[in-house]
Amino acid sequence: MIIRRSAVVLAFSIWVSAAFAQNGKLNDPEIAHIAYTAGVIDVTAAKQALNRSTNKEVRAFAENMLRDHETVNQLALDLVKKLKVTPEDNDTSRSLSKSAASKLIELGKLKGAEFDKAYVSNEVAYHKTVDDALESMLIPGAGNAELKSLLQTGLKIFQGHEQHAEHLAASLK
Repeated sequence: MIIRRSAVVLAFSIWVSAAFAQNGKLNDPEIAHIAYTAGVIDVTAAKQALNRSTNKEVRAFAENMLRDHETVNQLALDLVKKLKVTPEDNDTSRSLSKSAASKLIELGKLKGAEFDKAYVSNEVAYHKTVDDALESMLIPGAGNAELKSLLQTGLKIFQGHEQHAEHLAASLK
């Protein structure tokens, strides 16, 4: 599991770094799309967990992920509409989506406690990666103050998700 977690963290860091390297820096529409895509990915994963898991704690965690990520994504959509900005798809958001689709297929082959452990382990790694990217690249790269503020709010929420996932993972061992 540690190897998989490290691979996810490394892959996301490389994608975000590559996007920075291509343009020198990500623009606000690209940052908005990456953040929104990351939220959609976790909403999809939560829905899968709710369809597959019978574990009360895992289901409660997935319900929290679904609620919180849908809420933050709606705030993001409202903000880009207000700012009259169209989020721009980019290599990072496309790579995230592709990787997430593969992970959903992988998790979809698992059942019971095996699924629960793999889902929660993936959530730990995913939140760590996204939190790190928000903190080190996306927030500092955001030019618009409202976008930056939304990303900072999201970071606080998602850091709580990371901690919750870590505690849940420890209880599933």
